[in-house]
Amino acid sequence: MHTPSEKFDLPVLAFLGSRICFGLSMQMVAVALGWHIYEITGDAFKLALVGLVFVLPIFIFFFLTGFVIDRFRRRDILIAATLIDAVAFVGMAVALTSDRVSLDWVYLFIFIHGIAHAFFTPAQAAFLANLVSPTILPKAIALNSTMGHLATTVGPFMAGLLITVIDRDVYWLMTSIVLVCPILYSFLPNIPVPSSDNSRTFKAIFAGIHYLRVNTMVFGAILFDLVIVLFGSVIALLPIYAVDILDSDADGLGLLRAMPAIGSVVVGFTLARMSPMRHVGQKLFLVLVLFSMTILVFAFSEALWLSCLALLVYGAVDMVSVNIRMSMVQLGTPDDLRGRVNAVNSLCTSSSNHLGTFRAGWLASVIGPVPTAVLGGCVGLAVSVWGWFTFKQIRALDTVKDLKASGVY
Repeated sequence: MHTPSEKFDLPVLAFLGSRICFGLSMQMVAVALGWHIYEITGDAFKLALVGLVFVLPIFIFFFLTGFVIDRFRRRDILIAATLIDAVAFVGMAVALTSDRVSLDWVYLFIFIHGIAHAFFTPAQAAFLANLVSPTILPKAIALNSTMGHLATTVGPFMAGLLITVIDRDVYWLMTSIVLVCPILYSFLPNIPVPSSDNSRTFKAIFAGIHYLRVNTMVFGAILFDLVIVLFGSVIALLPIYAVDILDSDADGLGLLRAMPAIGSVVVGFTLARMSPMRHVGQKLFLVLVLFSMTILVFAFSEALWLSCLALLVYGAVDMVSVNIRMSMVQLGTPDDLRGRVNAVNSLCTSSSNHLGTFRAGWLASVIGPVPTAVLGGCVGLAVSVWGWFTFKQIRALDTVKDLKASGVY
C-alpha cells in the first residue's frame, strides 16, 4: 500500500520534471506546426485546423479517458500517453521532412497527439493527489502549475530559435524531450488501481458527471474556471492591442504575452513555500474579483507599462485561483472517481481556453477589442458576485484540508 509523501522526495521531483518536459514539447510543437503549415500552405484556415484537430479527441473521448484512469494504474497511463505522444512527433517529423509533404498525414498525427493529451492531463492531475499527502497537496499543485507556466514561457522561445537553426528537424528534438517523461515516470510508485468496482455500465462511465451534480463544492470550482476564462480571456486580443491601441511592435507583443506567465511563475513558487492558506473560500472569490478587475484595467489602458502591469497581476491572481480550485477538485473527490472528475475538468478547461480564444477574436471583429475586453471583465465580476451568494459552502471553507469527498455518487 502506497503512503502519500509528506515531502518533495524523488518521485515528486520526477513527476514535476516530467511535467515541464511534457509542457515544453506541447508548446514547441504548437509553435512549430503553426509556422510550418502556414509556410507550406499560406492558408489561415489550414492553420486553424491544427487547433481544432488537436482538441477534438478531448471532446470525443472525455467520458472514456476518466473511466480508463479510474480502472487502470495511473502511472502506466502516464507512460503510455507520453509514448504515444513520441510516436505522434516521429510521424510529424517524417511527414514534414519528406520530399512530398502530405497534410493529411500531418493532421492524423496531430489527432494522435491530441489523444495523448486527452489521457495525460486528467491522469497527471489525479496521480498527484496519490503521490503527496493532503497536507502538502496545495504546494504540489502550485509547483505543478508553475512548471506548466515555465514551459509556456520557455517553449515558444525555444521553438522559434530552433526552427531558425534546424528548421523541420525540430520535431526530432521534441521527440527526445517527450521521451524523457517515461524515464522519469519509472521513478513513481506503481500505485494500485483506485477502484475495486469493475462495472462498465453507463452509470459507472458517467459517474464523474453525476458526482458533480451532488457535490456543489467541486462543481463550483470547475464552473468558475469554465465561465470566467471563457468570457474573460484577453490573450487572443493581445496582437490587436499591441498594434492598434498601444502603438507597439513585435517586441511589445512579446512583452505582453510574457507578463501573465511571469506573474503565475512568481506566485506559484511563493505558494509552494507558504504555509496552508486560511479562509480559502473567501480568498477564491477575492481573486476572481481581482482577476476580473485586471481585465477591465487592461481593457481601458492605452499605455504599455499599465497594460503589462495589469497582465502581470492577471497571471498572478489566476495562479492563486488555480491553486485553490485544483486543490478543491482533488481533495473534494474520492480517489476512485478522480479520473472521471478530472476528465470533466480537463474538458471544461480545454473548452474555456480554446472557445474563449475564438469568442474573443470573433467578438472583437464585430464590436471591437475594447468592448470585448470590457464585456469579459464585467461578466467575470457578475459571476464572482453571483457565486458568492450562490455557493455558500465554498464561501465558508477555511482550509482545503477541510474538504471531505462525498460518498454519494
